[in-house]
Amino acid sequence: MRVCVIGTGYVGLVTGACLSHIGHDVICVDNNEEKVKLMKAGRSPIFEPGLSEIMQSAIEAGRIQFTTDIAAGVAHGEILFIAVGTPPLPTGESDTRYVEAVARSIGTHLNGGYKVIVNKSTVPIGSGDWVRMIVLDGIAERQKTLVTPGAGASEQKLPVSDADFDVVSNPEFLREGSAVYDTFNPDRIVLGGNSTRATDLMKKLYAPIVERQFAEDKSLPQVPVLVTDLSSAEMIKYAANAFLATKISFVNEVANICDRVGADVTQVAKGIGLDSRIGNKFLQAGIGWGGSCFPKDVSALVHTADDYGYEAQLLKSAVSVNQRQRLIALEKLQQALKILKGKTVGLLGLTFKPDTDDMRDAPALNLIEQLNRLGAKVKAYDPIVSQSGMRDGLSGVLVETDPERLADGCDALVLVTDWKQFSSLDYGKMAKLMVNPVMIDGRNFLDPETMVRAGFKYIGVGRSSR
Repeated sequence: MRVCVIGTGYVGLVTGACLSHIGHDVICVDNNEEKVKLMKAGRSPIFEPGLSEIMQSAIEAGRIQFTTDIAAGVAHGEILFIAVGTPPLPTGESDTRYVEAVARSIGTHLNGGYKVIVNKSTVPIGSGDWVRMIVLDGIAERQKTLVTPGAGASEQKLPVSDADFDVVSNPEFLREGSAVYDTFNPDRIVLGGNSTRATDLMKKLYAPIVERQFAEDKSLPQVPVLVTDLSSAEMIKYAANAFLATKISFVNEVANICDRVGADVTQVAKGIGLDSRIGNKFLQAGIGWGGSCFPKDVSALVHTADDYGYEAQLLKSAVSVNQRQRLIALEKLQQALKILKGKTVGLLGLTFKPDTDDMRDAPALNLIEQLNRLGAKVKAYDPIVSQSGMRDGLSGVLVETDPERLADGCDALVLVTDWKQFSSLDYGKMAKLMVNPVMIDGRNFLDPETMVRAGFKYIGVGRSSR
């Protein structure tokens, strides 16, 4: 099938690359010329495991193109994905101006033939009908400009093909760091729309994925496809992320109680996770959630509730617990070192989660800000950030090039991001390089006994200190 993806961020680029990999003819559109040049060369502008390899393969097979020409993309695609950002505004609501601009542009370039316009961006509930309205506005604007030249007062509009399109909501459930895997191995595919013609085309688009042709385990049953109305599909995305964020805030609340009563939250989480009604995922206590999705989506859902006269108290509490949790590492540093002024603290990890270069709303940024405020010197090492130019945009922190340089002269280390490679560092050597070998494990990722043997005083979150 012919597909156009407008917007090449995490969602758009992964969607376009993976759809081309399963055999579709894809054009990805972005208004950033430098980014488009990079992608044409087969290089991904984001760090996402497996993405560059899929892009290279699809380019060589002639199944994916990159352009700044949205008219060419609209003309090409039977299915048009809107996958631009919807960042949060200061009020908490989503900024939908980029979605609006794309929808209007699609309208001005529609030129006959049935199209399915897909909201892949995370958009406020009710946006499906709103996007349809904006597309129709774009068509109307185009009609105003199509007049017979020189006809004067008797100008007539040139005929324009009747608008023949439907809008579908197709929320994404990709995790940064495993987005390619998640695309080929989804838990479910949600399609919201009011047209059977449109949802049938979307089922055809996703058929190879639904049938597990590209899954890691091809013996699994077909991927469930849930067809709903537009508003329900939009709500599913927000509700899923809000529930997961709340689950993390809950286990962090339990961890803080464990700290006070001497229980071990890792054992508690294992015990409750064995309950099939609860499950063991998203029960890892630590210094809170961040990134581009959870904070934005929970805030947007709270704002939507406020718009309709309902106070979402549970969701507001989940946000409040998470904001406080980010300071837990700071409290533990103060307990271990007392005065932080003049001390040197090293951060292991900067990104909000492993296997991504994303720093959006990362807990590390809060730690850096507060440590600077208290007069501490802050150093950091991150497997991706330390090797990229991103470190140039960080203020108040010295980004080191390896873990041992990070440890040298530190009064304490804080594990902020649970990168896999952090489980096998030479902690014995690092401890000897430190002024005061204290390890604050902000993700409960390290083995306490191993750290003690390496010479560290180990302090976890909701675990007894050693």
